[in-house]
Amino acid sequence: MKRLSLPLLIFVSSVLYIFIIPDEPLLFKLTFKLIPMWLIITYAFIHYRENRSFTSKMIVTGLIFCMFGDGLLHWFLIGLSAFLLGHIFYIIAFFKEWHFSLIRVLSIIPIGFYAIFIGNRLTSSLIEGGNITLLIPVIAYLIIISIMAWSAIMTNNRWAIMGSILFVISDSILAWNRFVSDVPYSAILIMTTYYTAQFFIAKSIIFFQKRD
Repeated sequence: MKRLSLPLLIFVSSVLYIFIIPDEPLLFKLTFKLIPMWLIITYAFIHYRENRSFTSKMIVTGLIFCMFGDGLLHWFLIGLSAFLLGHIFYIIAFFKEWHFSLIRVLSIIPIGFYAIFIGNRLTSSLIEGGNITLLIPVIAYLIIISIMAWSAIMTNNRWAIMGSILFVISDSILAWNRFVSDVPYSAILIMTTYYTAQFFIAKSIIFFQKRD
């Protein structure tokens, strides 16, 4: 039961934020937005303490920066920068756990095509919308999250892989909804995939530790 209690709290707090907590007041909504991430970081830190590996430390640090990104996304560029730093820590962790396979290496091809497709649509929409100042930060973030997804695939850790793919899906929906066109049920889709992604990345620590 103790093993299930924290994941259950993460699930319940996520459902509360996504489906029940009202949008106003903003500070109240923001507080509940951060609770699932705080619990996910706690979950990751508990497993980090078991062997204090470099990989685990990088993942926990990445989770912390992503939580800052959550809190600061109202100020878009600041929040985006925090998320970008979080992904860099994930990349460092995942490349440390690199397991070579030609098939996994070649996964960079579909990831690259997807990044080019999303990048082209975002570039057009940003220019048309007069948001040229966001062009470089958004494209830089797209490149970094694509590298993060590829580096996760290279670990051959199913939790890291599923988490990174869900993260890409979440951010793709967010970017499309914000800059290209409205996505039905975007808030629900973004946050369900996001919280699940972060939990899976946190859970990947357990399986990295089994290799050590």
